[in-house]
Amino acid sequence: MSSDNGPGDGGAEGPPPEQLALIRESVRGADVPRAKPRTWRGAALAKDRPVARVLVDKGVLHLDRYFDYAVPEELDADAQPGVRVRVRFGAGRHRVRDGRREGGGLIDGYLIERRDESDYAGPLAALAQVVSPEPVLGEELLGLCRAVADRYAGSLADVLQLAVPPRSARAEKRASPEPLPAPPAPEAGTWARYEHGPAFLDALAAGGSPRAVWNALPGPGWSEEIARAVAATLASGRGALVVVPDGRTAARVDAALTGLLGKGRHALLTADAGPEKRYAQWLAVRRGSVRAVVGTRAAMFAPVRDLGLVAIWDDGDDSHSEQHAPQPHARDVLLLRASLDKCAFLVGSWSCTVEAAQLVESGWARPLTAGRDQVRRTAPLVRTVGDTDLARDEAARAARLPSLAWQAVREGLRTGPVLVQVPRRGYVPRLACAQCRAPARCAHCAGPLQAQDAGALRCEWCGREEHSWHCPECGGFRLRAQVVGARRTAEELGRAFPAVPVRTSGREHVLDTVPDAPALVVSTPGAEPVAEGGYAAALLLDGWAMLGRPDLRSGEDALRRWIGAAALVRPQGEGGTVVVVAEPTLRPVQALVRWDPVGFAVRELAERAELGFPPVSRMAAVSGTTEAVAEFLAAVDSPPDAEVLGPVPLPPTLPGRPRRPGAPPPGEQWERALIRVPPGSGSALASALKTAQAARMALGSGEPVRVRIDPPDIG
Repeated sequence: MSSDNGPGDGGAEGPPPEQLALIRESVRGADVPRAKPRTWRGAALAKDRPVARVLVDKGVLHLDRYFDYAVPEELDADAQPGVRVRVRFGAGRHRVRDGRREGGGLIDGYLIERRDESDYAGPLAALAQVVSPEPVLGEELLGLCRAVADRYAGSLADVLQLAVPPRSARAEKRASPEPLPAPPAPEAGTWARYEHGPAFLDALAAGGSPRAVWNALPGPGWSEEIARAVAATLASGRGALVVVPDGRTAARVDAALTGLLGKGRHALLTADAGPEKRYAQWLAVRRGSVRAVVGTRAAMFAPVRDLGLVAIWDDGDDSHSEQHAPQPHARDVLLLRASLDKCAFLVGSWSCTVEAAQLVESGWARPLTAGRDQVRRTAPLVRTVGDTDLARDEAARAARLPSLAWQAVREGLRTGPVLVQVPRRGYVPRLACAQCRAPARCAHCAGPLQAQDAGALRCEWCGREEHSWHCPECGGFRLRAQVVGARRTAEELGRAFPAVPVRTSGREHVLDTVPDAPALVVSTPGAEPVAEGGYAAALLLDGWAMLGRPDLRSGEDALRRWIGAAALVRPQGEGGTVVVVAEPTLRPVQALVRWDPVGFAVRELAERAELGFPPVSRMAAVSGTTEAVAEFLAAVDSPPDAEVLGPVPLPPTLPGRPRRPGAPPPGEQWERALIRVPPGSGSALASALKTAQAARMALGSGEPVRVRIDPPDIG
């Protein structure tokens, strides 16, 4: 054995002295381990306001109230209103020791206020932990969340989960930048194209609170116009909030604001930023370092200080409707903020929703539109191809596109890119017998067959491939496409124009921009990329597929998607042309030809008023099993003027398909009933539904029932 391993040098007696010193230094430098949340048995209470009123993070209606807890003296400094806390919840009265309630599971919550005394006569449990001394829930945000919960018959805890992002300790430790001084009031710029545009900006810059429904002119100028409205609000010393449908749209407004005001004056709140960065941006807004916010749906709750303007772009987009309980809509949340904070309100779009038209019709907001001469100068030429034209068109019977569409494509490709909007993604989403037009279905489960690629048939329900299909009705073996998808359309156009590049934009891969060069861009609705300099032409195919949906909003949605694509095309004076394949006598098609979405929305509103449909009336949907819906409706103390429509069966959830929010579980059959009340009774209906649902949850009996206020699709 060598002397290095002998006992004299440490050996089995212990490590060398220098190693012990290293261990001691490591121990000294290590963080002190945090104690687990305690019940604070025997601890002294805070001398001032020893009672904390806490909202526990339990998203159930029968617990939608505040609970009182004792504040230990050690937590007195950090336990301030608005901070995140952890408490013991669920201990019974019998678990009391030394006058303190003990036991129960740890649960997160928010400290709402400190009080001298509690309304609860029994013993109180102590706060277990102050998670962070950062106050994240202010009075204004709490009031807004309570108003949203009451309007949508939901719980305050559920709304706070949407309003306050998850905590990031590293983001909280970083200091937010110092706020910049207010910028000067901007020039009117392209707002001068609108009749009352400059006056709207002047009112914002002067500290006023105008409310407007803005029908934007086609073209890319809308993002700069929103930026100028935000800049005018900042010039008055107030904050501004802009909510847009998706990250691509948010990036355009972000770029416009940066170009107009420079960096550091606004925050971008989108999911693409990541949890830590987004929370850091949110904290900068709450701390007052940033006075302007641009973001997607979750930004509707952004805690902007001294709010002077709330704006929403394209309020008819489905992305503005939250899918998590209680499923609020961004437009309605911003309307609540405008009323609570008495600030300006702006809803803008190339199109116009019925809800926006109602705001003008009621006098709550003023229209912000351009004159007809200005509209004609900026809008493209719109031409239609109907069933009569298709019947006479040899090219349309032999191929997918009519002659007028082929001509528009050829002319457009001479000067720039051409946009082709297809309502369905995929290759051939729907097939039918070429002889009798009966839908092609799977022999195993009767599900619809679709072509994934050329020559391969697959069932959309069970996923089995079909190699020897024949029609059970007429015995035919040939198939035809009921609806042709974006990939099949791109393939056909690529063969017809072999020298032109073909690009696709859809769910799997969404393009942001395309260069100003001849190309065919095939896109699904909502995924259209912006072309530098505008598209030379656009084809809107299969209009019947969007107009034929069995939904109250089918015409409104079709027009909104058409105008959204046509607004990216060059003006008529520069040769911009749009061809829509739809029956020209239909009202949405005529509104597109005249470029009159406001007139279409006003007429839709008048018809819904006669029929008593939203938004003229308030409506709630109650869905569940037959027995559960009947039991729930019997327990609801509805307003006297309430009317129940239904119940009617809901479409079942198909095997292998993702379950949509509110749809029944696979294999179950649900029903849905609609409860309708006239204007003025919406709050009473929401309160009655919330009370009945809370009582049902408290008893814990019966099948679940889903309640949604103002459902976006009512059939």
